[in-house]
Amino acid sequence: MEDAFARSVAEVLEAFRVDPTKGLSDSQVEENARIYGRNVLPQEKSTPFWKLVLKQFDDLLVKILIAAAVVSFILALINGETGLAAFLEPSVILMILGANAAVGVITETNAEKALEELRAYQADIATVLRNGCFSILPATELVPGDIVEVGVGCKVPADMRMIEMLSNQLRVDQAILTGESCSVAKDIESTLAANAVYQDKTNILFSGTVVVAGRARAVVVGVGSNTAMGSIRDAMLRTEDEVTPLKKKLDEFGTFLAKVIAGICVLVWVVNIGHFQDPSHGGFIRGAIHYFKIAVALAVAAIPEGLPAVVTTCLALGTKRMARLNAIVRSLPSVETLGCTTVICSDKTGTLTTNMMSVSKICVVRSVHRGPITSDYTVSGTTFAPEGLIFDTEGIQLEFPAQFPCLLHIAMCSALCNESTLQYNPDKRNYEKIGESTEVALRVLVEKVGLPGFDSMPSALNMLSKHERASYCNRYWEHQFKKISLLEFSRDRKMMSVLCSRKQQEIMFSKGAPESIISRCTHILCNDDASSVPLTTDIRNELEARFQSFAGKDSLRCLALALKRMPTGQQTLSYEDETNLTFIGLVGMLDPPREEVKSAMISCMQAGIRVIVVTGDNKSTAESLCRQIGAFEHLDDFTGYSYTAAEFEELPPMQRTLALQRMVLFTRVEPSHKKMLVEALQNQSEVVAMTGDGVNDAPALKKADIGIAMGSGTAVAKSASDMVLADDNFASIVAAVAEGRAIYNNTRQFIRYMISSNIGEVVCIFVGAVLGMPDTLVPVQLLWVNLVTDGLPATAIGFNKQDRNVMMVNPRKANEAVVTGWLFLRYLVIGAYVGLATIVGFVWWFVYSDAGPRLPYKELVNFDTCSTRDTAYPCSIFDDRHPSTVSMTVLVVVEMFNALNNLSENQSLLVIPPWSNLWLVGSIVLTMLLHVLILYIEPLSVLFSVTPLTWADWRVVLYLSIPVIIIDEILKFFSRKPGGKRFNFRFRRHDLLPKEARDK
Repeated sequence: MEDAFARSVAEVLEAFRVDPTKGLSDSQVEENARIYGRNVLPQEKSTPFWKLVLKQFDDLLVKILIAAAVVSFILALINGETGLAAFLEPSVILMILGANAAVGVITETNAEKALEELRAYQADIATVLRNGCFSILPATELVPGDIVEVGVGCKVPADMRMIEMLSNQLRVDQAILTGESCSVAKDIESTLAANAVYQDKTNILFSGTVVVAGRARAVVVGVGSNTAMGSIRDAMLRTEDEVTPLKKKLDEFGTFLAKVIAGICVLVWVVNIGHFQDPSHGGFIRGAIHYFKIAVALAVAAIPEGLPAVVTTCLALGTKRMARLNAIVRSLPSVETLGCTTVICSDKTGTLTTNMMSVSKICVVRSVHRGPITSDYTVSGTTFAPEGLIFDTEGIQLEFPAQFPCLLHIAMCSALCNESTLQYNPDKRNYEKIGESTEVALRVLVEKVGLPGFDSMPSALNMLSKHERASYCNRYWEHQFKKISLLEFSRDRKMMSVLCSRKQQEIMFSKGAPESIISRCTHILCNDDASSVPLTTDIRNELEARFQSFAGKDSLRCLALALKRMPTGQQTLSYEDETNLTFIGLVGMLDPPREEVKSAMISCMQAGIRVIVVTGDNKSTAESLCRQIGAFEHLDDFTGYSYTAAEFEELPPMQRTLALQRMVLFTRVEPSHKKMLVEALQNQSEVVAMTGDGVNDAPALKKADIGIAMGSGTAVAKSASDMVLADDNFASIVAAVAEGRAIYNNTRQFIRYMISSNIGEVVCIFVGAVLGMPDTLVPVQLLWVNLVTDGLPATAIGFNKQDRNVMMVNPRKANEAVVTGWLFLRYLVIGAYVGLATIVGFVWWFVYSDAGPRLPYKELVNFDTCSTRDTAYPCSIFDDRHPSTVSMTVLVVVEMFNALNNLSENQSLLVIPPWSNLWLVGSIVLTMLLHVLILYIEPLSVLFSVTPLTWADWRVVLYLSIPVIIIDEILKFFSRKPGGKRFNFRFRRHDLLPKEARDK
């Protein structure tokens, strides 16, 4: 029954044909079970493991690499190669692809746990009335129409409509569903609100929520999937994981790269058709196979085999750094997504605020004889820790607050008229509450006021252990006074009272809503001289004005405190005793904003990130908080910036679109609204980060580009999220965004490094093949360069420090290509130099080296006809390993210098020196040691077809390698100039991607 909240009790009972005094009969239970089903959340089929594995290989570049590995293996067998030489290249490629597939499978397996953990919020048992008798049954056996009794500590077993109250009040903690910071009072009356949200349905008990006060009976109106918890499950199932911006761009770039590679490979093969019959090949077919091997070598050279591994490694390194910022990453790609976040939809309670109610203001009556009549005190401290100071109207700290009569009696009343507990948790190293937040706030105030009569009181209290300090002053008052009788809080009185006895004197302390307490007061306690004087109309008006100021302008939750001297020997209290009270004071409390949130909001504004505060709380309270944290940027009129969920839904489509572009605050929301907000923002091409902690937040967390769960939140929210905030702090999100931007910049840097290096390899092989030279590099040498020399420095680039202005620029667009036109031009220039330097090294050994044959250049490019001509040199000279060793070493060393170029995209090495990233320096040293190892150690040199180099060879290698730094410094200089990217006009498409990829 979806409209049970709007119907009367009698209508709901009639709809299910149930007698509230007898419950359902066995036949009715069977019939309803057949109609409505069982009270369980159905289990969904998970994706088979083999499908998850295959999904990881569904990538064009990966498929090309697999094909290259298979082809190279077949060609090796055709040429008669056996053993390690035949298997080395394909084996290494397949190992790297396997490692990446494993990471992907683990990530996707974790994501499916969210639905399973949702079951933990279903109750196990229920107290049910059937056939006129109460019995305890498994909650799974409940059916609509069952009469269920709930009490304190009960987990609500199904969605139920209240039918009878068995205590003064019933309060339910439904934070996991609505995000409300305080427990909610439930009643029996039907709800008349149009478009009612969960918060409006005060007569409905929602499945999975917990009763914190009172007892009641209710009739089951929804079970299993037809509950609020079930609708959340359905929303999670309908939500598909979004592909991250980096993944999209890498896929597009991979498609583009694959097409370029295919084109170049075919071109090299076609250009050399005339050489297929050269004598050196031993026939047309063998010539075709030889140039096919060159084409495969080109593919291996062009595809950055190490890129998936290095991207994964860099993101993993980023997660470690973010963990130190209290941001625990569950999904690696989400690290990068943070960098292009344009909107953060943040929960209010616990994220922007401490979720620890605390007293911030106190109002007392000074004296009726001289003005001003009232006096305000300000209380510092925003947590449950008993640490804070009290300041007077002029901002002067009170050394001994307990010396002031009103503050002293406020402390007494707060300690005695209180059912909560404050304790210190040594494991978590913080103070925790048991009971209502408002009552715990009063406990903390008692500790801040201190005790009377001790000049050394503040310092003496600080000497106590944290466990003793938690409630030292409260325990003092509880020992001084003996509690005799208690009148519990009720909705009609809006107050509670306690009768206490001390030294044969009985006193009643009362606290409650200011309008209820003040209306019952006839006297007031004066703070100047502790006298009790009659409450006049003028004073009453003044107190009500202060209450309106506290509640309206400051949006504080207010309580008034009062006392009454009772007849000696009285042992009980009645409602009639709550008259002729003496007013003590007014306290205003709030869930205070975290101290660091305001500066974090400023950082977001400077970084071009919009923050939307999303909360289930009421509009005025949330607007007050937004004003305090600077979210409204000094706006006086919040119209067009602040909406309730109902107001937003009533807007026409065009106005709703405009509202989304300006919205700062979204209040009175329920789960469906959060997901709707995320989808609407994503439709406007925003990259959305959504925070949440309750079960209700799971669908929105899953739908958002990056879902951020609170460390103190539910397991369901954590499982549906991409990142968990260990400290629940909004400022940690902003720090994580900065880290995400830095990681993306580093990702771009190592992609730039690897692609420019690979372009160099392609240029080397392509130019060599076109000019008709011998093989400049063999495939196993290319693999060495790609995996070992590229991999280590590329990974180390991930340790580059954040740029100082990383949070001073707008977020990059989600559709911005990883490689833009200007960047690609830089890749080409650097890559062309790398390739030509490698070719020059090869030619130098044949033509100019004292250790070489000193051939004329014409002889070198006509090497394939050597056997048909009379020459002054043996044809075997073209099989010498020296020239390819020089080429390979030039390629390695020039790429090490190119790695230094990538310390920053645009900053000079003079500004960001090499030692700013010692990991990069270390990786370069290690790479060079490994390279020297394969040159000078016999088995390795044979495997990689290399030979030791002389000092003269090394000198030429350095001469050819160093200029790459000078060339890139010139390109960086143009990049830093305002018109530096004017070269973009050379490319017809800004991102150099094929049209179909660009239009996705």
